[in-house]
This record gives sequence, C-alpha cells and structure tokens, in this order.
Amino acid sequence: MIHQQQPCRSTAGMTFERMLEQVRYEGAYSTRAQAEQAVRAVLAAFGRQLTGEERVELAARLPHEAAVTFSSQIPATEPLTGWGFVKDLATRTNGSPATTRWDTGTVLRVVAHLAGEELLSRILAQLPAGYALLFGRAELTRAA
Repeated sequence: MIHQQQPCRSTAGMTFERMLEQVRYEGAYSTRAQAEQAVRAVLAAFGRQLTGEERVELAARLPHEAAVTFSSQIPATEPLTGWGFVKDLATRTNGSPATTRWDTGTVLRVVAHLAGEELLSRILAQLPAGYALLFGRAELTRAA
C-alpha cells in the first residue's frame, strides 16, 4: 500500500495573512485577493519543480495554507529553467509573461526570506538556470 505524504505542519513564524500582506505590499497589488491569487499560483507551480529534502524543508517553513498549496503538487518529470517556469505559469494562468514574471519574483522573494540563506542556496543548486533572479539573487554561472 502506498501512503501519500501529508504536508508538514508549518512551524513558520509568519502567518498566511502576514505573508499575503507582505506580497501585497511588495508587489503593489491593489487588493488582498490579487496577492492571494499570485501566492497560490506561484507556489503551486513551484511545487511542481522542487523535489527531495529541500521540498520538505521549504514546506515546513511556509505558513500552513501556503505549505498545503505548495506540497499538494506532484513534481514534474522534466524540470523547467527559470524562464520556462515563468512561461509555463503564464500559460496556466492566462497571464502575460511580464505580469507573471512580476508575480513570480514578488512571491519567491518572500519565500526566500522564509527559507533562509542556507536552504535557499540548496534549492537553487538543485534547480536549472534562471531561478536565482526569481528569488532576488544574482545568477552566478556554474563552471562546466
């Protein structure tokens, strides 16, 4: 019998309401509903990209509602680059690439704060090129 992994109960110090307030402020969204829509869409899409221990650790650091949205997604078999991630999300949400890039960067910068430097570094090491900028970090090239 296969047991489905349940999302971890968040131990994050930030509530979901506070997360939405921060995203609304940083993204200059006019309503809480717009901020929540961005958070849910970006976290669901990101949940399809991240695997392994980093996925579990990140879910544990997110507010409960955000962790459920993130961890309820089945990881994709083919990881997307950062730009591919934005384009895929734009297609799924019927948004423009520019608006979707804004939403993604706003939400993932808040996620970066919740993750912390050490976990974020491990997350970025696991993902294809292009994600660092989405998290508000410089994109460093890797030696071949």
